[in-house]
Amino acid sequence: MKKIIKNIFLFLTIAGITGSCEVKEFSDLNNPEVDAFRENLTRGDLQDLVGGLFYSMRLRLGTYFDDTGVLGREYWRFSSSDPRFTADLLGKDDAVLDNNTFYITAPWAERYKTVKMVNLIQDYIANNDLSSQLTDAELNSTLGLIKTLKAHELLLNLNLTYENGIRVDVSDPDNLGPFLSYSASLEAIRSLLDEAASDLRAGGDEFFFNLPSGYSGFNTPDSFLEFNQALAARVAAYQEDYTAVLEYLEDSFLELNSDFDMGVYYNFSADQTDLLNPMFFPVEATTAGARIVHPTFIADAEQDDARLDKVAIREEALALDNLSGQYSVFRYKSNVDDIPIIRNEELILLYAEANIFINPSEAVDALNIIRNAAGLDDYSGPTTEAALIDEMLLQRRYSLFAEGHRWIDVRRYDRLDDLPIDREGDNVFAQFPIPLNENQ
Repeated sequence: MKKIIKNIFLFLTIAGITGSCEVKEFSDLNNPEVDAFRENLTRGDLQDLVGGLFYSMRLRLGTYFDDTGVLGREYWRFSSSDPRFTADLLGKDDAVLDNNTFYITAPWAERYKTVKMVNLIQDYIANNDLSSQLTDAELNSTLGLIKTLKAHELLLNLNLTYENGIRVDVSDPDNLGPFLSYSASLEAIRSLLDEAASDLRAGGDEFFFNLPSGYSGFNTPDSFLEFNQALAARVAAYQEDYTAVLEYLEDSFLELNSDFDMGVYYNFSADQTDLLNPMFFPVEATTAGARIVHPTFIADAEQDDARLDKVAIREEALALDNLSGQYSVFRYKSNVDDIPIIRNEELILLYAEANIFINPSEAVDALNIIRNAAGLDDYSGPTTEAALIDEMLLQRRYSLFAEGHRWIDVRRYDRLDDLPIDREGDNVFAQFPIPLNENQ
C-alpha cells in the first residue's frame, strides 16, 4: 500500500464533469503543486478535486467485473494473449490466485487511489478556512458525497478479498491502519455511510459542483442521500441485518412499481479525454477479447425469461482453452453504455431478501414484481425460508447479470459449491489474496 499511496496518480477534472473531461495528472501527491492545496484551497480547486473522484472511480472497472463475473461463472473472459483469465481465475490444473497479478493488484490499487483522494480532500478542507468561499451547507454536502464514494470504493475491494479483509484507515501512508476482518470492514463501511448521511442531511438544497450524467436524478444532497441509503442497504444485507436493510431502503430511492433502471451509474463517452465502457465487446468478438456466457445461464433460465436479452447468440460458438460457448455477453450494447452502480431492480430484490426473514408474504409479492417484469408467472413454490432464498438468488442471478453480484451472492449464502466446474482440475475460489506489495 505504501507504494500505491506514495506513487499514486491523482486525476483532476479541469473541464465540465457531465460531458467529456480534460484530465490533469499529478504523478506524486507529495509534490508542491498538489501539496499547495493544503495551504491554499479555493472553491474552484475543490470542484476540480471532487470531479477527479468520478474519473478515478471508473478505472479498471473491467478487471473488477471480470473477476466477479468469471469466478461467479456468469461468463468466461477469453483473451488469447493472456491465458490467466481462463487459467488462474478458474483454478485450471489446481492453479491458485496470484497475489502479484493484474487481476487483483490493478482494481485494488485504483479503488485505493480514490480513497486516498477523498482523504486528501478532507485534509485540505480541515486545513483551510473556507468560510468566505463556502457555506456550511456546501461543505457538509461535499463531505457527505465524498465519504459515500469512499465507502463504495472500500466495499468493492472488500468484495474481492472477503475474509482476507481490507485496510480502512489509510490516511497516513507512513502509518497505515491494520487489515480488518470481513465483519469489521463491513461495520466500518456502514459507519462511514451513516456519517456521510448525516453530512448530506445538513447539506442544503444543492451541490456547488456538477455531477456526471450517471448521477442524473441524484445530483442534489437530498437525492444523493437516497443513493447513500441504497448502498447502506446493500451493506446491511451483507451483514445479514435485515431489519436495517428495510430501514435504509425506506430512505432510499426504492420504488416497487417503478422503473427498474432508475439509479446511479458509471457513465462513459467516446471523447478522446474520457473513458469507454470496458464491459463492451461486439457479439462476434474473437478470442482476442470476448466474454462468452456460461452455458448454465441459458440452460437454467425459465422459458420466455425476457432477461435473456442480456446475451446474444453468435453465428458460431467460440472456443478457447477447452471452453466453448454459443452466446456472448450483451448486457452492454455499446462502448458508451452506462454501467450500474446501484439501481432500483437491485433494491426491490434487497427488499424481497430482507422480507424472507421478516415478512415472507411481502417477499413473495416483491419477487413477483421481478418475475412479472421478466414475462414470468407468479412464484408458485413453497414459502419456506429455504425455498424463498432459492428463488431470490435465482432472480438476482438473472436480474443482475454481469453487474458484479452473482459470485458475492452465492458466497454469502455459502453456496460456492453450487457453481459449476468446467474442466477437471478447475476450482471455485472464495476470495482473492491481499496484493503482495501490501506487505512491503
